[in-house]
Amino acid sequence: MQANRRDFLKTSAVASAGFLVGAGNFRKQARASALQSVAVAGVGVGGKGGGDITHAGYYGKVVAICDVDKRTLDGKGNEFKDAKKYVDYRDMYAEMGDKFDAVTIGTPDHMHAIQTAAAMKMGKHVYTQKPLTRTIYEARWLTELAKKTGVCAQMGNQGSVDDGLRKNAAQYRAGVIGDISEVHVWTNRPIWAQGPNRAMTMEKFAAQITKDDPELAEDEIADKKKQIADALKNLDWDAWLGVAKKREYWPGIYHAFQWRGWWDFGTGALGDMACHNVNMIFKGVQLANPTSVVATSSGHDFDSFPARSATEFEFPANDWRGPIKFFWYDAEQTPDKAKMAEYGFENVGGNSTFVIGSKGAGLDGTFREKGGKEIPRLKEEDTDFVIAPIDDQGRGDDARHKYEWFNAIWEGKPEICWSNFANHAGPLTETILLGNLAIWAAPKAGVKGEKIEWDAKNLKITNLDQLKTPGLADLVKPTYQNGYDKIDELF
Repeated sequence: MQANRRDFLKTSAVASAGFLVGAGNFRKQARASALQSVAVAGVGVGGKGGGDITHAGYYGKVVAICDVDKRTLDGKGNEFKDAKKYVDYRDMYAEMGDKFDAVTIGTPDHMHAIQTAAAMKMGKHVYTQKPLTRTIYEARWLTELAKKTGVCAQMGNQGSVDDGLRKNAAQYRAGVIGDISEVHVWTNRPIWAQGPNRAMTMEKFAAQITKDDPELAEDEIADKKKQIADALKNLDWDAWLGVAKKREYWPGIYHAFQWRGWWDFGTGALGDMACHNVNMIFKGVQLANPTSVVATSSGHDFDSFPARSATEFEFPANDWRGPIKFFWYDAEQTPDKAKMAEYGFENVGGNSTFVIGSKGAGLDGTFREKGGKEIPRLKEEDTDFVIAPIDDQGRGDDARHKYEWFNAIWEGKPEICWSNFANHAGPLTETILLGNLAIWAAPKAGVKGEKIEWDAKNLKITNLDQLKTPGLADLVKPTYQNGYDKIDELF
């Protein structure tokens, strides 16, 4: 296996040589391109999306912004006073399509794919927040569109530009701990509400209030109706729902942040954090195209994600490494601490990666033999490490990630982006979302769910006929609601 890895690295080194030469000219290129200002539009400009369009404004000219929340839209409008404002992205694309070159997309997960695909089909460069999509088929769709259109497409996992992350990925790939057999990744998320029986409607609320305190029920119901009406004066709820099936708006449980915990809108802890936490080791050992996945959870109702889950993936050998088992843990769960202690790893953090190889183990970027003896890092010239571009202002990684995207646009080279859709972000998202497919198939608390056998090439559950869990096919490929365009047929 080591010989194959050396052959791979030789090939990578040749491919990277031209990249490294180009990397030395990044600052010069940026200054030379300043007169060729990239016009940018932003879809979803609150929270993370707000930061994305602000950073894009460092390197390009923001000409249009869109958000379904009028307060958020007006707030960002104060920052970009010359940008035209829209509530519906379709109106912005139709009216401003010939006036912008690139789009940042920072909406809830369920809207990523359709908003991104529409922009790419117009020939626009895209920066879409992680996870790239809500479902597996959508991730493949955007991957294929990136290849077809040739636009510069970057997913927003900003840690990708961090030198340490890239160095660690290159160390694992070059074999610092030998042939890898197990990967364990964990997170302290979710930090938002998840769990069964969370949905609320006016009918349900009225019944509960009337039962708890009949004398005050009428006033409390009236107050809640007024609160909802006031909120909807500023929020276009239909536009927020977008491609998802209709449901009542309820304060505090969907918009603006809690949507992450709902199957119709978000992707849970895996979707939120795995694009960060798995990013390094995914690149390091090519954790793409698993053949099976199974999960356990604290229980869910097919509406809200479980409060806690753990997932196991199986990856077959490829042409330069052996098979790998990958374990994901959320809600502050961790791998077996005794196993980590065998290598001298103790007091681990809430978001980390533990990797076991034939020569030892790694915790993030620290490598040790059994017993705790340090394994020296390989020389960088013996790895495929490539630095991300750095702007003259020395801004942090979040802005630097957009700078990498802009460099790709300026040079017309989508591959400059670490998290470009075609080579990294699309396959990474597919792997992550397959984990959610397993969590969906584990609705009973503490009971291992049904095992999903997976044909990655054709995006098929090969044992679907034997599974009893409903709705699995819809979680692979959704049907868009409310009159939105259909997903392209890839097969």
